[in-house]
Amino acid sequence: MTTDDSGAQGTRDRILIAAAAMLGENPTARLSVRAVASRAGVSTGSLRHFFPTQQALIDTVVAGIYEIAATGDPIRDTTRPAAERLIACLQQILGHVGTGEQAREMWRGLNRAYFEPGTSAGDADTYLALERGGRHRIEQWLRTLSEEGALVAQDVEGPARFLSTVLNGLSIERALPADGPRAAFEQETLRLAVAAVLAPPPQA
Repeated sequence: MTTDDSGAQGTRDRILIAAAAMLGENPTARLSVRAVASRAGVSTGSLRHFFPTQQALIDTVVAGIYEIAATGDPIRDTTRPAAERLIACLQQILGHVGTGEQAREMWRGLNRAYFEPGTSAGDADTYLALERGGRHRIEQWLRTLSEEGALVAQDVEGPARFLSTVLNGLSIERALPADGPRAAFEQETLRLAVAAVLAPPPQA
């Protein structure tokens, strides 16, 4: 690799690290080209050289985040039953939401970013990219189980969307007051959702 190539790679890495740090601090952050360039200490022109559009930047950052999160993925531990592995994977996603005040702050941020008056369609880009990335990750888990014969359905898109919706509901509940042992209820909900996905389709 030449010095120029090394410098270019370093600039690109700084941009991605800055954007990932912004998302880590605030999952509802709008990754504008100007804000990310400022955080990375590069010009907007340099950023656009690597990422011509804001969407290209967001998609690359989100893909990188999920690729890192896939390290040590429970779905590959074939010593455990398929359902148990899938539940563990879904719990990883919920773990990023946190509980109590952490979960409430996340949902307050989402409300400010996407539901308050004056919000533009572009404000939802980051959230939609995270949502797509999460659903794609679930689809990958389901494809792995399908290859093992543990998932009968050939189409994983529908089951992945169903599981994503379940996770969204549970993440909201994490932000709400609880009147009982939430962990046990959450575990049972995931068990029922996974059982529904892995169950063979009803006979006609």
